[in-house]
Amino acid sequence: MAMWKEAVPSRPASTPVPETRDPVRFDAPPKPELVPAPTPAPVAAAAPRANPGLARKESLIADDITIEGKIEGGGSVRVAGKFKGDVNVQGDLNIESGAKLTGGVRADKVTIAGELEGNVEQSSHVDLLQTGVVIGDLRAGSVTVASGARMRGQAEFGWDEADSAKAGRPSGFGAKIGSGT
Repeated sequence: MAMWKEAVPSRPASTPVPETRDPVRFDAPPKPELVPAPTPAPVAAAAPRANPGLARKESLIADDITIEGKIEGGGSVRVAGKFKGDVNVQGDLNIESGAKLTGGVRADKVTIAGELEGNVEQSSHVDLLQTGVVIGDLRAGSVTVASGARMRGQAEFGWDEADSAKAGRPSGFGAKIGSGT
């Protein structure tokens, strides 16, 4: 019986080798292996067509067209020709330079570079551009008039129905603009 322990060749202890990485440079783009994979964005359900955030379709009355009738709808209308009748849209109405619209208007935003012979009965904003002519009354949330624009009629803006009633103003109250009677 041996009193000593047999010598077993010992294995060298494995020393952990520190992981070496290239130093990070802030002026260089990160290495692809260090960039986490992008997570896919959740897919949203299709929004209904009546969503006001969606782009509205625009109908065009071209410059060589003359139409008589009535326009109603949810899109926008651009008049480059001649139109006789009322326009009632939830979108915008643009009357281009050289165009003429004869009739009443209800639209979200009205831009007039041509001629409007009739009233803007309801609008959130009216832009009367330099070449624009209005023969009729304007009723809008706000109005912008460029130098050189012409108007004969009354303009009422900045008031809603509740404000007009509280101030004791008749519903036809407005600023008299233009010359004439």
